[in-house]
Amino acid sequence: MRRPTKKLVVTVLLTLCGTLGLTGCQDQNTGSLADPNVKQTKIAFIPKVKGIPYFEAMNTGGQEAAKQLGVQWIFTGPVTADAGAQVDIMHQLVDQKVDVIVVAPNDPDTLAPAIADARRKGVHVLTSDTDAPRSQRELFVNQADVDGIGAALTEALMAKMGGQGKYAIVSCGPAAQNLNAWIAAQKAYTARKYPKAQIVDIVYASEDEEAATVLAKELMRDHPDLTGLVGECTTSAPGVAKAVREEQKISQVYTVGVGTPQAIKPYLADGSCSMSVLWNVEQLGYLTAWAAKQVADGKQLPETNKVSGELPAVKYNAEQKMLLLGDPLRITTENVDQFKY
Repeated sequence: MRRPTKKLVVTVLLTLCGTLGLTGCQDQNTGSLADPNVKQTKIAFIPKVKGIPYFEAMNTGGQEAAKQLGVQWIFTGPVTADAGAQVDIMHQLVDQKVDVIVVAPNDPDTLAPAIADARRKGVHVLTSDTDAPRSQRELFVNQADVDGIGAALTEALMAKMGGQGKYAIVSCGPAAQNLNAWIAAQKAYTARKYPKAQIVDIVYASEDEEAATVLAKELMRDHPDLTGLVGECTTSAPGVAKAVREEQKISQVYTVGVGTPQAIKPYLADGSCSMSVLWNVEQLGYLTAWAAKQVADGKQLPETNKVSGELPAVKYNAEQKMLLLGDPLRITTENVDQFKY
């Protein structure tokens, strides 16, 4: 019998991937430092949505940690911001007997029963990037302080708006815990420090940059005296800047947002975006994988943790069961090229 050619084998594998979908074709990374005689810890990360720069950067960080820690890293998630799809993926991962599931919930209440089911079946569950505080998750890996993010976004926008005027927010998922917490912080900070400024509307574009652009244009038409826009997530931040550019309102309507550096770079260059407020996303992915390994190993976290050379003093809040990456970063034309994602 003639042996199958390499081309034929690749074709069959690609066909199987298309047939099996998420369960059969997860992105996996096996830690290079693993002892072949010891069972590897399997850590699966479910982002809000696959295929956007933010979560791909988290995946890069998670893969690097997997190499250093000798664990298996699985990256699998929905192609749209769909909480129901996240639930299905969680059930699949439990059936595959992974050791730890880390999820960034699109809707924390929708995910809570699936988290409880996983815990009953002996699978550890963490949240990262965004939390499900009313669930049975064991740990939340938080990127930055909520009030710090809210203050940084507001200050960046008010610096351009002269501390007064009307602005609107284009968020992503209406149930996303992190986005809603930042919005609440912006509302409170604006009311307290900038009484002459007003948030006139909040709209939701899911995780769709083009939808954010359309919504931002509608906001500018509905509020002709609008002078500010906030893109509350990494897809709406470039979306609102693009809307200002296309409507030729640079220096009339100012935008800030939570944008990944390379996605926001062209808008910083022409002034359609004034600043991006973010954090080191690859380090967040690294910290996520590290935290999952600690939980799998049953380790108690101290108040201060040396995670790596780049993360020498990560704080842990035992009451909230939360690791905090650090302070938010302000990304401008001066430092945008320090980040490759």
